[in-house]
Amino acid sequence: MSKEEKITNNIKVPNKDLETLRINFPHCFDKDGNFQLEKFKANLTEKEINFSTESYGLDWLGKSYARLLASDPATTLLKADETHNSKPENANSENLLIKGDNLEVLKHLANAYYEQVKMIYIDPPYNTGGDGFVYEDDRKFTIKELQNLIGIDVEKAKRILDFTKQKSNSHSAWLTFMYPRLYIAKQLLKEDGVIFVSIDDNEIAQLRLLMDEVFGEENFVALFSIENNPKGRKNSDYVSITNDYVLAYSKQKDKTLFIENIPKNIKDLTFDDESGKYIHNSGKRVLVGESSNNLLDGKKSKKHYSVYYNQTKNEILIEIENDIDEKNEKLIKDGYKRYVSIKDNSFIENTYTSDKLIELFNNKALQFSEDKIFEKNFNTEIRIKSLLTNQCYDAYIKGNTEKFELDLKTTSAGTYLKELFNTTEPIFPMSKNVGLIKILTTLFSEQNITICDFFGGSGTTGDAVMQLNALDGGNRKFILVQIPEPIDPKKNKVAYDFVKSELKAEPTIFEITKERIIRASKRIKTEIDNNIKSKENEIKDFEGKLDLLDKDEKIKQLKTEIKDLKVQNLGFKIFETTPIWEDYDFEAEQYDSSQTLFDVGKLTEEDIKTLLVTWKTNDNISLSQELEIVDLGGYTAFYGSGKLYLLHKNFTTENLKAVLEKIDTDKTFNPTSIIAFGYHFESKSLRELSENVKQYANKKKIDIDFITRY
Repeated sequence: MSKEEKITNNIKVPNKDLETLRINFPHCFDKDGNFQLEKFKANLTEKEINFSTESYGLDWLGKSYARLLASDPATTLLKADETHNSKPENANSENLLIKGDNLEVLKHLANAYYEQVKMIYIDPPYNTGGDGFVYEDDRKFTIKELQNLIGIDVEKAKRILDFTKQKSNSHSAWLTFMYPRLYIAKQLLKEDGVIFVSIDDNEIAQLRLLMDEVFGEENFVALFSIENNPKGRKNSDYVSITNDYVLAYSKQKDKTLFIENIPKNIKDLTFDDESGKYIHNSGKRVLVGESSNNLLDGKKSKKHYSVYYNQTKNEILIEIENDIDEKNEKLIKDGYKRYVSIKDNSFIENTYTSDKLIELFNNKALQFSEDKIFEKNFNTEIRIKSLLTNQCYDAYIKGNTEKFELDLKTTSAGTYLKELFNTTEPIFPMSKNVGLIKILTTLFSEQNITICDFFGGSGTTGDAVMQLNALDGGNRKFILVQIPEPIDPKKNKVAYDFVKSELKAEPTIFEITKERIIRASKRIKTEIDNNIKSKENEIKDFEGKLDLLDKDEKIKQLKTEIKDLKVQNLGFKIFETTPIWEDYDFEAEQYDSSQTLFDVGKLTEEDIKTLLVTWKTNDNISLSQELEIVDLGGYTAFYGSGKLYLLHKNFTTENLKAVLEKIDTDKTFNPTSIIAFGYHFESKSLRELSENVKQYANKKKIDIDFITRY
């Protein structure tokens, strides 16, 4: 099949909802592909859905414009930092740092990372009036264009354009800024993924309603209160503020699961022989042995029974007993242990009826301690407390008890940055503490997940992810996005001087983000190397102990731990957005002699590589996946995920023969799409290529699309 695509200046977020409607209700679209709402309504009865025009929701000046921004094509391309990315520590990394406006970056990521991200954490502008937030937009719409695009009157179009051009920080401006970013972020989340948004009192009310609209009110998970300033801020007239918030929403709440990650005490952990792991008792429902249930007062109940459990046989028996001392001595003699709920020398009700208890036992959902029976998986979705304060918790990670310092203080984050950057003052004001990101990340049991932060700031999220991986051997990946916002020397002279003098770079926040991750990586690498040496010394000690019975097992375990530490990925790749080339808006089918073609001759080899990165990401190939360079009889092409890219000039019939021969002889080379950069091919050559590919595909009975792309 042959077709033509205009992709380069038409990269936008895929509308999966519209695709679903098109598949399931094709008769509700007209011949031009427009969705006909009245036809759709006619297919549904009133009982199935209520089409009432009255509803509760959030509206603001600029809402329709914000929706336009979410679906508007990107105005940039994506370029790789080849010098940085080719370094040994970065070459195979799946961690990403992307420089650019996060709205543009999110549009580029929307295809390749659609439903690939487990967790999103962002710390957007709080719009306090003093944090520097103003709405800035470089899109150049006229009043009439905006009217036509979003169907509003002249007055409203003018008011919207006024605040987009006048650097407003109103609630409407902030909501217009946030909406398209959250809308696209939702597309990136996996079905069971969760987004966490840090915020304070200034926009918490607006954010909650906005998140309800984007993610659905039913997918609200929690509002966390984070004690990040225990002493209290001194800039309030009435109340000394000690906290800010994290608002959490799930993509699909019924598929989301949090684990308990911060037990208050190691005594709350019980080793489970079946799973070979420690299980948290804290917060689990007690079924038998509790001492706070209602007294029976001599009345019989379906929840009044004793349980006899034989661990060897893995069997439980239920006994109804009328007296506390009425034990089944025969069962006890046979190895059964009695569990009974008693208070003040009287029976009390158990949590469940005996039938329910047996059902839970059969489902392997019970856990037996010395004097109580617990329900293993009770309430596992709600383990973490909504109030996070500065305490020290014991956390169990990979079979070892480690101190997990739950320090959420902003001042501690500043101290850490001073130490990391070796500066007299924190290089980044109000940085989030890695402790918060660690806690949120470890709410998920999986350790091989992707975490995205598109307000990268100082790089706290990337630092936290690397620290966690080094601690528990995980393989979490991060995607950070940071705009190259200039550093104001009047507001942050330390950062300005550091970037300009020490890094010899243009003073922007992006340079701080990048340097933070590099320095954190080196620090973690040093800690890992020291840990490896310590474990190697332990192995030598064990090898010298001839009388140690489990010596071989301990040495094997240490070697496994060393192997896990050695494979830790502490590198990251860098990409950045760059404007689409000037005058790149020619459409081939509209060409006539009066038009001037885009001057393809001005494109450099670097431009071609930028085009390739942009296209492959739009074609669902991740940024971290390197394309294979393929030699086709002297012509250089690029191949990956079933797509063969022909971007250079001078592709000949001989090169085409080389393509077809490689398909015949190389079992690893199976292109389903051959994509040619239209500006580098003559029309005659494109037709010849298309016809030959079609004939070959028909002969071999395989599917290969030939695509001419601009």
